[in-house]
Amino acid sequence: MPYRILADLIVVLHLAFVIFAVLGGLMALRWRRVIYGHIPAALWAVLLEFSGWACPLTPLENALRVKGGEAGYEVSFIEYYLLPLLYPAGLTRDTQIVLGAIALAVNLGIYWHISARRRRRPAW
Repeated sequence: MPYRILADLIVVLHLAFVIFAVLGGLMALRWRRVIYGHIPAALWAVLLEFSGWACPLTPLENALRVKGGEAGYEVSFIEYYLLPLLYPAGLTRDTQIVLGAIALAVNLGIYWHISARRRRRPAW
């Protein structure tokens, strides 16, 4: 039982990381210090998507599920949990690249906005 709970907590953490990596720049609009955590998180997420690597949280969750008596899964976190919500078909390499490009574009747009807003402020 504790392994299954830990696996579920990993899923929640993983989902929170994905959301933060894609949209955390919006928090930086309000709280500048978020940038120091968000930029590395966003770069890591984009690197994983572009490279096709699996996030280390996926094998950890699978190992915990197996120890808890459940079956793990062979695909990535995104394929298993998120893509069924977004796409009826499985994840392809092209889809991964598109997801990485979307995350990159969203974050570049947010940081461009932050930079432009900062340049407009008068230097006191």
